Amino acid sequence: MNQEKIGKFIASCRKEQKLTQEQLAVKLGITSKAVSKWECGKGLPDASIMVELCTILKITVNDLLSGEKVDKEHYQKRLEKNIIDTINYSNKKVSEKNKLIYEMIMFFGLGFIFIAFTIYPPDSSWGSIHSIMGLLISTFGFVNIKRGKNIFKKIFLGIGYFMVGFLVLLLLDYSNVVLNKVAPRFSYLIKTGEDMIVYKAPFYNVYRINQNTKNEYYIIDTKKEYTEDTIPITPFNRDKSGIKNIIRYQNEYVGNNSNDSHLIDNLPLAEYGYVFEIDSENLGLTINYHITDWYVNESHYLEKSLLYNAIAIFALIDNVEQITFHFSGNTYQVSRNQIKEAYPHFIDIVDHGINQNNFNKYLENKMNDNNFVEDTFQKIFINNLQAK
Repeated sequence: MNQEKIGKFIASCRKEQKLTQEQLAVKLGITSKAVSKWECGKGLPDASIMVELCTILKITVNDLLSGEKVDKEHYQKRLEKNIIDTINYSNKKVSEKNKLIYEMIMFFGLGFIFIAFTIYPPDSSWGSIHSIMGLLISTFGFVNIKRGKNIFKKIFLGIGYFMVGFLVLLLLDYSNVVLNKVAPRFSYLIKTGEDMIVYKAPFYNVYRINQNTKNEYYIIDTKKEYTEDTIPITPFNRDKSGIKNIIRYQNEYVGNNSNDSHLIDNLPLAEYGYVFEIDSENLGLTINYHITDWYVNESHYLEKSLLYNAIAIFALIDNVEQITFHFSGNTYQVSRNQIKEAYPHFIDIVDHGINQNNFNKYLENKMNDNNFVEDTFQKIFINNLQAK
């Protein structure tokens, strides 16, 4: 069926009847744009007005579908051809309409997934549930876009589309976990303990330590090498205060204000605000925290922080000899020699630069031992206060 030929024929017949596009449209109860569309070969009149159109133009439906006036000799043959062409055209239009509907369903499902990722927080099960629902909707639309009624082919395509889509969701979720340090959406098991929440996701585990505190941090275990008993736990934000991060600020000399500031900013207690001063003559460092010492001492947090900060600073800044931690309550001072004498394994930590394994073993892990913290803090800081 030649739409362009039919369009030119309609235009010719309209002009023979001395009608404008607007006048013809009024007689048919449609818009002039629809008439223009026919005459440009971009569409055909709807079957419901085809007979009325032919009456106005003084032609037969067979003439209209042929795009020309058919003589009596070829009338029957042309009629049969036009019937077949009309059926094929209708089927094509229905197929195109159905394809558009299923494409809309497919993209609606993808949009549903996007909304689920956007609205719900990562640790909400509704995010994963609605994502799967969106993927199922999208899969339904996808398998019905293609023509054909081979049910086995549709099932195969549907399974493949769903599996690929689900793998993409897992990859996006994993990327979000790694980049933004959040819980995975697609975790099949969540275990909540006193010190942590464990999320078991396909192919990896995520440990959420110090949940809902300022020092919350995540460990993403892709090799599944940890258990709840062996996972590194520290009272601080390990992503900031851990040796893998703060070793970047290792320096030979105290007084590099930018370097010193970055180091202090990543150590515990910095979250409460601070200013610091350098005593270049005596190679000293004073940190003034904007908080009273007793306020932060729940679960020995003050003692743990001061021990950790002192060891970290002495280990990473080679020539600093003394540190003063000042609060609105008390002032705590410590020297490098006191640390060497009173803190076990300090030499092992700084052996040949910084031994990261020993740092974790003899400092980070020790912060979970309250007896060790109390005893060591007493030797280094309390005795120092009493001596003053």
